[in-house]
Amino acid sequence: MQVYLVGGAVRDEQLGLPVKERDWCVVGATPDDLIDDGYKQVGKDFPVFLHPATGEEYALARTERKTAAGYHGFAFDTSADVTIEDDLSRRDLTINALARDADGQLIDPFGGLEDIEKRLIRHVSAAFVEDPVRILRAAKFAARFADLGFRIAPETRDLMRQMVADGEADALVPDRVWKETETALAGPDPRLYFEALRSCGALQLVFPEVDALFGIPQPAKWHPEIDTGVHTMMVIDESEKLSDDVEVRFAALVHDLGKATTNPADLPAHPGHEQRGNKLIRKMAQRLSVPRACRDLGLIVAEYHTHCHRAFELKDATILKVLEKTDAFRRPDRFEQFLLACEADARGRTGFENRDYAQAAHLRAAFAAASAVDAGSIAGENEASQIPEAIRKAREHAVRQARTTNQSAP
Repeated sequence: MQVYLVGGAVRDEQLGLPVKERDWCVVGATPDDLIDDGYKQVGKDFPVFLHPATGEEYALARTERKTAAGYHGFAFDTSADVTIEDDLSRRDLTINALARDADGQLIDPFGGLEDIEKRLIRHVSAAFVEDPVRILRAAKFAARFADLGFRIAPETRDLMRQMVADGEADALVPDRVWKETETALAGPDPRLYFEALRSCGALQLVFPEVDALFGIPQPAKWHPEIDTGVHTMMVIDESEKLSDDVEVRFAALVHDLGKATTNPADLPAHPGHEQRGNKLIRKMAQRLSVPRACRDLGLIVAEYHTHCHRAFELKDATILKVLEKTDAFRRPDRFEQFLLACEADARGRTGFENRDYAQAAHLRAAFAAASAVDAGSIAGENEASQIPEAIRKAREHAVRQARTTNQSAP
């Protein structure tokens, strides 16, 4: 029995990056061999085991054969005569098809080390087309390693386009789409993930609501970049600078979806895009099983981001309404996420990237004042039926005072 460190851990070692997770491949063994050594089997589709001491995953070396469309359409061979080279041959990208044995010897049958030097994201073999998830993974790695100079190899991008054209990408299942997207959103340069998908035609399949934004015009006065799709990518960039939260970055992605459904006669204006966008976000979230936290923040930002941008123009009662509709009093953390997403939207425009977003500070001050109202004392001084309105009036008064103070400050 031989044990190899494989995949991302070896790749990251070669790149000088910290290794966060280690995966192991076992050659020349059977499931019974590992069970006898105390490993716990957890894999259903193929034998994967947890090390009795470290808890790390150990998988038997395997080959695979395509039997049906999609991610699950494979038959596996995990017999003891499968070699490490056989196992690496089924991997998606050459930079992931690397192994290191117990003596430190690197196994690199497909030129992964050379591609690391050349900064290329390249497929291992023509078998790449058999698994549509690899389109998402190539896009994800293009974003993750962009700051190191990596790019998708032209022949791999051509293969991704061909997979879309041949309908292989139609077999992508929603949970895998969201899993890879969530990882991309949490990582560096998430904009490049969506741009890589668009360049091969896959964005139209997995995020048609986002793809539809490209080519939709906006008023040049407020959006010098004009194109709504370009603006959305810029907002994702700005959201990355402002927050590590996937929820904030998802809100950046979906905040303007409604603009793709604007009546052509109204262009380049987009009246009512906020409400139309909410309908699209709900459909997307249901289709892809988007977590509730992402969906809910996306809905709030889509509906109220224009209110936030006009904070100085709003009436005191409207400011309070925004605080209530965003559930700021019960969820102040999410209200802060809302402000960050709105700031990303404001900065995600050509020439506006470094502008101060004073509206966020204005709303924070209003919220702080309204939050300071002693609801308990008000409740003790009023009949039960009058309490909600009394609290609301006190909060509106506090907002008014805070805004007056802020506007008169030097």
